[in-house]
Amino acid sequence: MAAFFGLARRGRHERAGFQLYAAAVAAAREPVLYQVLRVADTLDGRFDLVCLHAVLLVRRLQREAEPGPALAQAVFDAMFTDMDVSLREMGVGDLSVGRRVRAMWEAFNGRALAYDAALAAGDLAALEAALVRNVWRGAPPPEGCAAALARLVSAQAAHLDAQDFAALADGQLVFPTAAETIPATEATQAVQALPTAEATPKAEASR
Repeated sequence: MAAFFGLARRGRHERAGFQLYAAAVAAAREPVLYQVLRVADTLDGRFDLVCLHAVLLVRRLQREAEPGPALAQAVFDAMFTDMDVSLREMGVGDLSVGRRVRAMWEAFNGRALAYDAALAAGDLAALEAALVRNVWRGAPPPEGCAAALARLVSAQAAHLDAQDFAALADGQLVFPTAAETIPATEATQAVQALPTAEATPKAEASR
């Protein structure tokens, strides 16, 4: 009986969870992140940006009383349903999908712990270091890019903290854009110089 009620609760929040996850994916597809902050437009780069935005969202939802944690779980479930489907569409064999999704799950949890600790401490240097390890896979990013991304992430976390929970529970969320949130730096100037009709990354962020 307890399992039945657990499924019923998840069913009520499933739609909102997918809508919130879609907002996180849309934010992770922002061309500025690839063209200006120089995140690699690869499977790994797109995964890490989706993961980053989903972590921020789950972090916000988990701070609420129920149904906050249930919505956080719905976002997590939506993400890994998407990852499973994406891998299969790419032609990954059934025997490999489960192993690769588990590796993504472990990566998500490790990143969540690192980002949450840095944000909770207000430690931009620690957040920047975690982003270098994960988003750039330890390779030195172009000068200023990791610091700009750390400031963007901090601003997005603050934006999420200020969001009305009732709206989130209804699946309503728009992440602020990089151009709106990165402080005045060379990266910001480059963002502002981008044509308004700039194309999106060459492949979907979740794939």
